[in-house]
Amino acid sequence: MTEPEYAPAHSSILVVGLPLQLVIGSGQGKVNCGSTLLGWKERAWLICEWPFHFGQAVPCETGTHCLVRSMVAGKLVAYPSEVRMAQMSPLPLLYLAFPRRTEEIHLRNDARVASNEPLLLMQGAHGDATLALSNGSAPIGGFLQDLSLSGCRIILQRPRTDVVLGATVYLEFELIGIGHVAHLAGVIKNIAERDGALSLGIEFRYNGKETIEYRGWGGSVQKAIEYSVMQRQTDWGFLTPTSEA
Repeated sequence: MTEPEYAPAHSSILVVGLPLQLVIGSGQGKVNCGSTLLGWKERAWLICEWPFHFGQAVPCETGTHCLVRSMVAGKLVAYPSEVRMAQMSPLPLLYLAFPRRTEEIHLRNDARVASNEPLLLMQGAHGDATLALSNGSAPIGGFLQDLSLSGCRIILQRPRTDVVLGATVYLEFELIGIGHVAHLAGVIKNIAERDGALSLGIEFRYNGKETIEYRGWGGSVQKAIEYSVMQRQTDWGFLTPTSEA
């Protein structure tokens, strides 16, 4: 990851329909959520969807500080802002302060980050060249050990005889603060036994059939994983939700 670049804000970083990641509030009340940019007025305000969290609108009183992140032209762009106005009818919308400055970070291709999230592993369909599991189609529980845009490493508490190198599998797991990924295809590229557990290296195969469920998220599964990796590997320094907008 390269050092951050600081630049004055301008509308070239803004595109209607751009997926946004918002960190709203501060301290114990801080909420990470997804939204979509709907428009803006230069040097005045941004307008986006009012995000929901666990089925409820995220509290957004006027003056609430927030951090906005987005992916633009291969760079992760972030800037501090605050809520200028909120409306629930006829559509739930937020008006945010237009960014005064931005931080841009160029990231390595396919950066890998540590993880410890539960997942479900399912075998490929019978039409696939190989099958991963020898005991039927029931999903197997495991843990996501690390994650990148191109693949992941997972840990299973199973004997090695149950998996086949080169097999197609399907993964289901949660991207914290972003959404629930399902039916993501992958190929087993390597197998290792560690401390009585099975470690599998998986290479993703984005085929358009993978899905993500999260209100306010406007991107694909591939974009969602890209955001998740960038979020975990970035230390924003001065850009915190309590910064001056």
